[in-house]
This record gives sequence, C-alpha cells and structure tokens, in this order.
Amino acid sequence: MSSSFKPENRRWLIIAVIFIAIVFNYFDRQIVSILKPTLKDVYKIDDRGYAYIINIFTFCYAIMYPVSGWLVDKYGAKKVMFFGVIGWSLASLGGGFARTVGQFSFFRGMLGLAEPTNFPAQLRVVTVWFPGKLRATANSLCVAGSSIGAIISVPLVTFLEINFGWQMVFIVAGTMGLVIALLWILVYRDPPAHILQEATGNDTAVEKEGFKWGQLWATKSLWGILLIRFVTDPVWYFCLMWLPGYLRESSGLSKIEVGQYGWIPFLVADIGAIGTAAWSDYLVRKGRKPLNARKIMLSCVACLSPLCVLTPYLPSAFSTILIFSVVAIACLSWLFTISVVVAESFPSKNVASVLGIAGGCGALGAVIFNYFVGEMMGTVGAEKIFLVMAFLHPIGVLILWTMIKPEKPKLNTAI
Repeated sequence: MSSSFKPENRRWLIIAVIFIAIVFNYFDRQIVSILKPTLKDVYKIDDRGYAYIINIFTFCYAIMYPVSGWLVDKYGAKKVMFFGVIGWSLASLGGGFARTVGQFSFFRGMLGLAEPTNFPAQLRVVTVWFPGKLRATANSLCVAGSSIGAIISVPLVTFLEINFGWQMVFIVAGTMGLVIALLWILVYRDPPAHILQEATGNDTAVEKEGFKWGQLWATKSLWGILLIRFVTDPVWYFCLMWLPGYLRESSGLSKIEVGQYGWIPFLVADIGAIGTAAWSDYLVRKGRKPLNARKIMLSCVACLSPLCVLTPYLPSAFSTILIFSVVAIACLSWLFTISVVVAESFPSKNVASVLGIAGGCGALGAVIFNYFVGEMMGTVGAEKIFLVMAFLHPIGVLILWTMIKPEKPKLNTAI
C-alpha cells in the first residue's frame, strides 16, 4: 500500500470527507430559510405554514439525535453515516421534486431524521482514530464544516436560484450528498490495532466493554455533560437566530449590509475555535492529562462570553459585530470541545450515545431560551437578555470542574 494510505495519513483523509459532509449537512438545512419568500409563494402558505415546515424538521431532528448516537455505538460509524448521508440526499432531491406542501413537508421531516447521524459518527471516528494529543484539533476541523456551510449557503443558494430556479438548489444539494456518501464508503476503514491502541490507551478491555445504555444514566459525568449543553448551547443559538435581526433593528444595518457583514462572527468563531482546540492539544503534548487540558482551555475562553453585556452600550454595528465575533469564539470552542470532553470521559463504545443525548438536551435548552428571548426582547429590553447570557458559560465552567471525570464501567471478570 502506498505511503499516502498509511493509517496515519488515512485518518486525515477521513477527516476531510467528514468536513465536506458537515458543510453540506448545514447547507441542506439552511436552504429553506434562504428560499423562504419563494417557497411561500410557490406553495401558497403564510408565516404559520412556513413555521409548520420548520417545526417538522426540528422535531424530527431532536428525536433522532439520541437514536443516532445509539445506532453509531451499536452498528459503527461507517454504516450509520453512509445510510444517513444517503437518507438526507434523497430528502433533498425529494424537496426539489415536491409538488405540494404536504410532499415538501414530508421530505423536510425525512431530512431531520437523517441529518443527526453525522455528528455522533464523527465523534466516534475522532475517538478511535486520534490520540489525545491530536483529538481536539481533528474534532474542531470536522465540526468547523458547520459554520462554513452556514457561510456559503447564502451566496450559493442565491446564485443557483437566480440562474437555474429554486428546484435546482435542492437537486444540487442532493447530488452532492450522494457523491459524499460514495467518498465515505470508499475512504473509511476501521482503525488498525496499533492506531486504536494509541487512541484509547492501554485500557482496551474497558473500551470494548463500555457501559450499557441504562448504566450511562447512573454516571455523574453524563448529567454534567447534559447540563453543560443545556446551559451553554443557547448562547450559540442566539448568535445564529437573533444576531442578524439585531444588527438590522438595533445597529442600523440594511438587509444588504447584513448579508455583506453578518457572516464575519461565524468565520472568526471557526478560526478561533480551531485555534483553541489546537491549544488544548498542545497542553496535552506538554504533559497535561487530556481531560484537564480541555477543562483549562474551556475555562479560559469562557471569560470571553460575558463581554456580550457591553453590546447595548456600544450600539454601532461595528462594535456589535466585534463583540459577537469574540463571544462566538467562546461559544464555538465550547460546542467543539465538549464533544472531545465526552471522548475523554467515556469509553469509545459509548461516545456517540452520550453525544446524541447531549445534542438533544442542548437543543431543548435553546428552544426554551429562544422562547423567553422572544417574549422579553420587546418588553424588558436586550440589556437583561445579554446579562443572562453573560453568566451561562461561567456556570458551565462550574459544572465542568465539579461533575466531569473519566467514567469506567466495572468489568465482569467472573469465569
């Protein structure tokens, strides 16, 4: 076999395919929000009908996230991710050919069921292919595809719609997904013994055994991970869902200017989160225990999040973009590296299940927080909302240091 396909090189090729998959995972889910005016006109629906379509996707996504984690731990990352990508590709193609709002809603629900397979599979791959000194960097390079997908979706969707029609957007997305599925099945291999040994350490018996599903819920670290995602995810969701509107309504940017500059915090967040992940890997190479290295890095970047309280008092668009660029680094660093914390705290057999449960819990926290933001933004003002957000990551730091530790199942040694 050529040197380019040595396991040490193959793992980076695997990461590249996962990155591309996550880019188009987010591209697919962003299509509807960008095509909203067109779809309302085509299907003769109002905002309530549009919300119905969005909620179908979100509901299916939230339900399937924990199930996807369980499937990855049971059947492996290769199979689950392959069929997941095939599923969301067919859903995208179906959206392009749908003729009624019912058909279109069905395919958006199908997309919601298929897309969550990506992230538990990605974490399982990073856990078994990469040692602690490289794990956070590899994980951040994968997950960075989410923000890149959000950044490229607006210009790409707009270009395709203007030049080829709105249906072509879904057809291109679905076709790209099928290509990614083919790449994945050709590139991915389970790690050889020496790579798995390097990644999991000497305790391979524990890694093979893992926790039973019910045993996971008795671990303190699982509850800590759930609380952290529940508390910290809402800040990132605020950046995604509320920041563009805030820039227009409170900072004075026009719709075109938001399109020109609103992507900056997300790009800065991607670069910053990859950098902080690399720093935590550097701490491991310098002798820190991997889990402690993640805790130190996350504690340091959490100090950036409270800067959001300055936003209402520096009302220019430039200052708002600057502050949220810094805050977004903290948000995305936590979102990226909490997955690595899962990998450092649980056997590789369980990491996908834990991430799936945690992802659902983070989404629940975001739903609750977004509800209160919608209720409070016009009454108590943005100042109090930013004040609440300032404390969420520091609370996450407290949970991180008091509840998260390496969890090892008791092996059955009876003969």
